[in-house]
Parts: sequence; C-alpha cells; structure tokens
Amino acid sequence: MADSTSAVGMTFFVYLVLMLGIGIWAYRSTKSSSGYFLGGRSLGPWPAALSAGASDMSGWLLLGLPGFAFASGVEAFWLAGGLLAGTWLNWLLVAKRLRTYSYSANDSLTIPEFFANRFGDRRHLLQAISAFFILLFFLFYTSAGLVAGGKLFETVFGLDYETAVIVGTVFVVSYTLFGGFLAVSWTDLVQGLLMAAALLVVPVVAIQSDGGIGAMMTTIRETRPELLTLWSDNAGKPLTVIAIISLAAWGLGYFGQPHILARFAGIRSNRDVPTARRIAVSWTALSMGGAILVGLAGYAYIETNAGGELADAETIFMVLVDALFHPVIAGILLAAILAAIMSTADSQLLVSSSALAEDFYRQLLRKQASQGEVVLIGRLAVVLLAVVALMLAFDPDSSVLGLVSYAWAGFGAAFGPVLLMSLYWRRMNWAGALAGVLTGGVVVVIWKQLEGGLFDLYEIVPGFLLGLAAVVVASLVSAPPSMDIRKGFDRFREQLAPAADKHALRGNQT
Repeated sequence: MADSTSAVGMTFFVYLVLMLGIGIWAYRSTKSSSGYFLGGRSLGPWPAALSAGASDMSGWLLLGLPGFAFASGVEAFWLAGGLLAGTWLNWLLVAKRLRTYSYSANDSLTIPEFFANRFGDRRHLLQAISAFFILLFFLFYTSAGLVAGGKLFETVFGLDYETAVIVGTVFVVSYTLFGGFLAVSWTDLVQGLLMAAALLVVPVVAIQSDGGIGAMMTTIRETRPELLTLWSDNAGKPLTVIAIISLAAWGLGYFGQPHILARFAGIRSNRDVPTARRIAVSWTALSMGGAILVGLAGYAYIETNAGGELADAETIFMVLVDALFHPVIAGILLAAILAAIMSTADSQLLVSSSALAEDFYRQLLRKQASQGEVVLIGRLAVVLLAVVALMLAFDPDSSVLGLVSYAWAGFGAAFGPVLLMSLYWRRMNWAGALAGVLTGGVVVVIWKQLEGGLFDLYEIVPGFLLGLAAVVVASLVSAPPSMDIRKGFDRFREQLAPAADKHALRGNQT
C-alpha cells in the first residue's frame, strides 16, 4: 500500500511541476493587464476550445457527474444533453460577437467592463453590481473545486480533509499568481486532454473487468432497472416535467459564465472560432459520455465486487482507478481529477481577481493606476479570494455538484440574458442591462431558499426568463440609447463581416 501511494504521489508531483513550469513561462510573457487577464487576445483554436471546456467542467466532471450517474443512471443524459447543447449554442451565438465587440468597446478586459463600455455606464453602477455578482457566485464555485481537491487527497493519500484542501489550494494559486490568463489557458489545454483521456480509458477497463457491456447491463437490470431509463428517477418513480426541465436547463448557464466568456474574448481571430467550436463540442460530448459511463460501470463493479456499498457516490471514479490500474497509471488517471479541479479553480480566481482589479480598483478607486499596479492588485486578489474560498470549502460534507449548481445558475441568470441581448439588440440600453443583471441574480438567490411544487424547478430557469423579461421591459420603457452607443453597435456589426476580420482583431497586433 505504501509503494502504491508513493507511486501515485510521485506522478502527482511530476504533474504539478509541469503545471508550475507553464506558469513561470507565462509569467515571463505577461507584462500588461491585457496580457494578464486576456493573454493579449492571442489564443489559437485548440487552447481556446480546450481551455473553455476544461475551465467549464471542473472537478464535477470526474466527481459530480459520475456520482450522479452512479446514483441516478441514464437520467444523467438529460443533464449532459442540456450542457452539450449549451456548449454548441454558446460558441455559435456568442463567441465571434463577443470577441469582436469586447475589443471594439474600448478593449474591454472583463464582462463588467464590457457592459460599462457597451452601455455608457458613466457612474460605473452597472459595472460594480456585475463585479459584485462575479465575486459572490465565484466564491461558491471556487470552493466547489477545493472541496473536490479535498476529497481527492483524502481518498488517495489518507490525508486529513482540511490539510488536503490547503495543499490543493496552494498549487492552484501558485501558477495562477505567476502567469495569469496565458498560464491558465495553456495548462487548461494539457489538463483538458488528460481529463478526456481518463474518461475514455477508465470506463472501458471497468466494463471489461465486469465481463463486458452485456454483463454490466445485466447486473444493472437485475438489481436496479430504473437506472436504465430516461423517464424515471433513482427511486423508480416517473420523472416530472419540472425535473426534466431542471436538468436540461443547465445548458442556459453557458451564456453567462465569465470564465468561459473570457476565452471567447481572448481568441486571436474570428476565423479561428469555427474550428474552436468543433473542438469544444467534440471534447464536451466525449468527456460527458465517458463520465456517465464511469458512473454506470462503477455501479456494476461495486454491486459485483463490494456488495453495492459506496459511502460517497462522488468518489466512484477514484475507487475504480484505485482498484483496476497499476499505481503509476492510477497516478496519471487521478491527476486528471486534479487537472479538472485546477483548470476551473484557476480560471475562477483569475476572473474574480480581474473583477477586483479592473472593475473595482481601477474604475472606482484609482482611475490613473498603471498597468503594473493593476496586475499587482490582480495577483494580490487571487490570494485573498483563494483564502475566502478555502474557508468555505472546509466543510467535508459539501457536495461538489450542489455548490456548482448554485453558482452556475447565478451566473447564467445574472449575465446570460444581458450578454445575449447586448450582442444582438441595438435598442437595448443601460437601464435594461442593469435591470437584467439585478433581476436574474436576485431571483436565483431567493428561489434557492424556497422549496416544494414549482420552487423545485432549478433556479436558473426563473432567473434567466425573468432576467430576459427585465431587459426587454426596462429598455422599452426608458429612453433609447444615445447616438454614440447606437453608432458603436453599428461599427461592431460592420466588423463582424469576414472581410473586416483579416484587417482587424488579430491578437497582440490589435
């Protein structure tokens, strides 16, 4: 057992050194706030696509989703299908337009700054409120990643849970602190490939160990047949319309996730977007399909070899890896969990620090701050936010999927409707944007506290719909946007033309 743990530990160490090396390389390439927060808008299609996917999926892809499939079976495909559709629509509807408009609108580096420049937010009220929601929901989101890290180190190395969380946090903060957006994006490329490989290898080996796909299906059918139907829950009762909508509606969240949207703004050219979209959708489909298979194969394995007993369903990936693979291979596969955790936590810390540095410090406190000063504040903010998220993560009973679902709904409802309409509706104004952000964010917070009947509906649905309604109503009942704002929108639309892209919006040359 000691030799096995040592082999896994050595693999983890090599992996972490590699990630820190990328962080140090990126540090030497990062000289400005644009470079730190958006990488100089220089991402190619592969790092943009896999960084968006890896930072999106987080530890829940290898812990939460397999755990959900383990407990609920193919019901998990409702959730995966919604997320796959959301990934595709986000790249199709948002990526190219946000890349173009965020640069056209005064080279906006953050989503709150984009809203401020898009709508002429002279008092910075819209920008400050948007930044506040980023900080609020990302504290929950980041803490979910740290919880996943704690479960990983606790299960693999037998560490005390709180010690495990601290160790994982230190490594995530280290390379985010050094390299900023470039470090985060290039480490995400490596981590995204590792995550996909692990999710394809583990279920194949687990199914073979159970005697093949037929034997796995027979085991599930004979013990819990309800796991094999899309139309029943894990208790065998028919899924309600509310339950199906709640699962599929996860896809709505994509339009408002700041850490994913930052990849769209950072891509080097609109001509790279179609390639990146194909890579991102393929990666998402393979990874989520593999995660669900891990849960199903894991159920059959536990039923056959462990009497159907598993204390925490979210550890099924780790249990299979530990049982079925040589320690060195197990270390590589378990590093995929660490990759998933790090790829999201680093992105969230970076976006949160940009909200503090760009949207609060530069805009509200020191408008004349130098580039170096803003980058320094951003790095200090990474440490501060990590400490707060660490404190929230110290509860070992926290559910990774539960924490992620709350933050996902908050971002999707607060920013999704506002961002979509801002990219497509010329008549939208500052009042509509402010109403949309406030309505979507507040509805999610309130709805989450209620339960029973209609309130069992996932909070992103009412939040998104009411936020969208607020955008439209507030924009129509208030004065139209100024002529300058409308001209800015017209310039943005002209720059979307393919002929314009070869002359403009080319990464560091812009």
